This record gives sequence, C-alpha cells and structure tokens, in this order.
Amino acid sequence: MAKAKKQDEEVVTNVVEEVNDGLHQENNQDKAGTDSQTNEEVTAAVTEEKAAKAGKRSTKAIKEAEEKQAKEERKANKVEAEADAKPKVIQKPARSKLERAGKKLRDASKLVEKDKEYSLAQALELATKTATTKFDSTVEMHINLGVDPRQADQNVRDNLVLPEGTGKSIRVAVFADADDVKKAKAAGADIAGTDDFLAQLDKGTIDFDVLIATPTQMPKLGKYARVLGPKGLMPNPKSGTVTTDVEKAVKEAKAGKVEYRVDTAGIVHLGIGKVSFGTKRLETNARAVTASIKAAKPSSLKGTYVKGFVVTTTMGPAIKVVISEI
Repeated sequence: MAKAKKQDEEVVTNVVEEVNDGLHQENNQDKAGTDSQTNEEVTAAVTEEKAAKAGKRSTKAIKEAEEKQAKEERKANKVEAEADAKPKVIQKPARSKLERAGKKLRDASKLVEKDKEYSLAQALELATKTATTKFDSTVEMHINLGVDPRQADQNVRDNLVLPEGTGKSIRVAVFADADDVKKAKAAGADIAGTDDFLAQLDKGTIDFDVLIATPTQMPKLGKYARVLGPKGLMPNPKSGTVTTDVEKAVKEAKAGKVEYRVDTAGIVHLGIGKVSFGTKRLETNARAVTASIKAAKPSSLKGTYVKGFVVTTTMGPAIKVVISEI
C-alpha cells in the first residue's frame, strides 16, 4: 500500500510539472509575439522618419498624391466628356489680304494682273488709274536690292533733285551765321536765324520740313539731336544739309530734293510725285531715281543687284515692274 501511494504521488507531481511547463511556454510565446509586433511598429516609424529626413515622400504624402492624381483624372475625363457633348464648330479658312481690303481697293486691284510685270511707263499709267483716295495720292517706288545694309560699303544711300519736283510745299529752315542767314532768306528759306532759332527749339517749336546748317554752327545743335534725329531733321553732310553754300542748299530743297536709303531689309522706299503729275512727269522723276540707284551699286556686291521693283500709290494696289528697267 505504501508503495502504491508513493507511485500515485509521483504521477501527480509529473502532471503538475507538465502543466507548469505548458503554461510557461505559452507565456513566452505571447510575450514574443507582443515584442515582435512592437518591434515592427517601431521599425516602420523609424523607416518613415528616415525617409522624410532623406527627402522622400512619406506614406501619408504618397496617399495624398495618389488621391490628387485620381482627382485630376476625374476632372480631365469630365472636361473631355463635355467637349464631346458640344457640337463641333467648322472653322472657315482665313480670307486673303485682298479679300479683307476695302471695296475701292478690291475694285482697283481688278485692273492689275497679279503675276504680270509691266514696263515702267505702263506701271505708272496704271498707278494713276488705280489711285483710290479722294486726295492727291503720292506715287511711290519700292525697290528691293540684293545688298546687306549691315555692311558699310553696301549701305546704299544718295540724294538727288527730282526734275519735276515732289509736288509738296517744303518748309526750309537755316541755322547759320548772320551773313549766311541773309543769303538763305534771299534764296527762299522760310526760317533763318542764329540764337533766336535755338530759342524756338528750346520751346519745342518745329515748323519746318528740312533743316540746313553750316559746319561752324553744328556743335550748337548737338543737344537737340534727340529731338531732331527721330524726326529725320538733324542736318547731315551725306544728305547735303550741312554745307557752307546755304543758298544752293535752299534752292535744291525747294526744287524737290529727296534722299533715299535702304532699310534693314535692303529695300528703297521713295515718293516720286503726285498722281496729278501725269504719266510723263512721273516717268521723268522715276528715271532720275533709277539712274541714281544704278550708279550707287556697290563695287563689292556679288550676285543680283535688283531683286524686285514695285510701283504703287497711297492706299493703292502694288504693280510689278520689269527689273530690266533699272
């Protein structure tokens, strides 16, 4: 009996120990799971913080960016849907410049053959017929030269007296010494003076079309260059408005002296008279201009000198002229 009782006690002891071992193992597993979960959360937080410090977007920022992108896509789809729903408007082709012009110009253009090149006499006669203005229009010449104005030796420039005049009443002013002032007035100058002339410029009074000065008086005009220069009134030796012979300069200006110069595109623009002149007088002036341009051909120029020649009137159609006329 004692032996059996001892055996029962050993069995109970073993069962208790097994139960305790099982509980201990479960506690360890729960603790390990909790520790593992805590470690994962800490690692994620640290990773996110490092990413933010490194300049990378956090999880929150990525989510916000995705939401914003989805919003933009929905908005774009909505706009496309609205565009598809609207009826498409058929765009009409743009009208040509002539179609957009006034009725008078359209009617006058019918007299000019578009691709035909006329002789100078024919072009001038046609120009007088196609003038559309109520006032006495100016007849203009536009000559496209194959020069490069940026080159000093190809900057074509000259002045001449038109044989038949310009048809304009030119007001001439002279700034010179007392002796030259008397000569200028005798030659027909509208304004002539010395210090009194400068007093008028100080007031901003400019009532002349051409200003002629003597070389000795030019330094005094220096401070007015910003006023006279933009208006094309500053005297210049190349244009013949700075001279010692003021009497001759005044007579030439009154007779119809004109100056031409190529623009930045290499084109000469010049008025040669009025429609009321008639074809013959206009042709006389035109021949004088073409002779001057031909004589001014730069010696260094290679290639074609005259590339295009057009005659027109104020607000009138352009008429092509045969290049061989120059």
